[in-house]
Amino acid sequence: MPVISLYNTLSRHKEEFRPLRAGVVGLYTCGPTVYNFAHIGNLRTYLFEDFLRRVLEYNGYEVKHVMNITDVGHLTGDRDMGEDKLELGAAREGKNAWEIAEFFTAAFRKDLATLHIEEPKIWCRATDNIPEQIALIKTLEEKGYTYRTTDGLYFDTAKIENYNKLSHLPLAELREGARVEKNPEKKNPTDFALWKLSPVAVKRQMEWESPWGKGFPGWHIECSAMSLKYLSGELDIHCGGIDHINIHHTNEIAQSEAATGKKFFNYWLHGAFLNIAGGKKMAKSAANFLTLDNAFIKPGINPLAYRFAALQIHYRKPMEYSEENLRQAAEGLASLLVQISALRAARVADPALKNAEGVIDKKFSEKFLAAINDDLNLPKALAVVFSVLKSKLSPADKLATILDFDQVFGLGLEKADAEAEELRLTDLPEDIQSLVRRRQSARAEKNWAEADKLRLEIEKSGYLIEDGKEAYKLSRLSQDKK
Repeated sequence: MPVISLYNTLSRHKEEFRPLRAGVVGLYTCGPTVYNFAHIGNLRTYLFEDFLRRVLEYNGYEVKHVMNITDVGHLTGDRDMGEDKLELGAAREGKNAWEIAEFFTAAFRKDLATLHIEEPKIWCRATDNIPEQIALIKTLEEKGYTYRTTDGLYFDTAKIENYNKLSHLPLAELREGARVEKNPEKKNPTDFALWKLSPVAVKRQMEWESPWGKGFPGWHIECSAMSLKYLSGELDIHCGGIDHINIHHTNEIAQSEAATGKKFFNYWLHGAFLNIAGGKKMAKSAANFLTLDNAFIKPGINPLAYRFAALQIHYRKPMEYSEENLRQAAEGLASLLVQISALRAARVADPALKNAEGVIDKKFSEKFLAAINDDLNLPKALAVVFSVLKSKLSPADKLATILDFDQVFGLGLEKADAEAEELRLTDLPEDIQSLVRRRQSARAEKNWAEADKLRLEIEKSGYLIEDGKEAYKLSRLSQDKK
């Protein structure tokens, strides 16, 4: 296998990636809490994780990708205080918690598809793995890492050495940060809930019997239980956003290593935030909550412009959202699609190249591989694409080389002709767009009479449409030809 270098949050260094099992990578990515739509800040993390998976697969690895769905136990305060986010979402939407989880899980999967993010090989819901979480908590209790309070069972972080080894922050600083949400029964501010008891005289929508009483699991225990269940022996890479480092992932490591006595994942990778203009983190709790729907789809912007924009910023660097940045990304993607479409048209137009599949250029391929294997340096890899476009390679070889690279980029460049056509249409009045699409459908169905009729309607509206072997050309008629 080629050498891949990844920045490991655990060591704060780039390290050569070496999986526990040759040729196979166990990858766990923290999934959404399904109480609301994912915002585009969340989706930047999933884009980075998708690029990572594609890089690993491009290098020949089989990637066993597991992602959790948090449908219980994540409270509004990450330190085990506040309301359960699913219960809160249910009250907001006038549905039950199970319906809320199902609805927003489906919405999340739709967002993944829209952005060409590959789904994990294994989805695992917290509510489907309650027995595994209870079993892991029992192990921790038997080993003396827990204590009871009136509201549940807690993990005693003072009994763990190097509790701060992922965050690299002084313990005093972690403890001070944990004092924001006060619980007088905690032995240490950083202690966290393993099992929360249902409030007295309150019937929760999601609760289960346990050795400690009726209640529900804490947020952190689900990822430990499910990664140990589905990736046993393959705990290679664990990913998430940088906001998970100090609490969620730190607590996962503490409880997992306490229970098993073994290292919990060898590589920890974290993606930086998407900020709105001015450097503020995007969050559901703030007034800057943008989704794919309201930021891209409703305004008529190709959502893949966001994927294209994410390729241009290294995953460990903050990315800034603004309308100007969005416009530039959309224009850049449009330009690339048109150039790819032109390569295909040029290949077809040349009799010597018409049936040529093209050859992946070795020189450019080596540069591309070196870039992606250097801690996912996708901006540098994207620059290789533009070098290919400017090169003296034949259209067929350029096309073959760039489509090979798109296995990592995931922009769907094999469909560039159709995408370029849509981009041509978006600058036209809606009635002309409709006529052109109807005519293309008629031609596809070989309904020539209908196609001719629609061509005349297009001409009466002031446009000339000319058919080529692979595509049509649309131009505005001069006033004297109308």
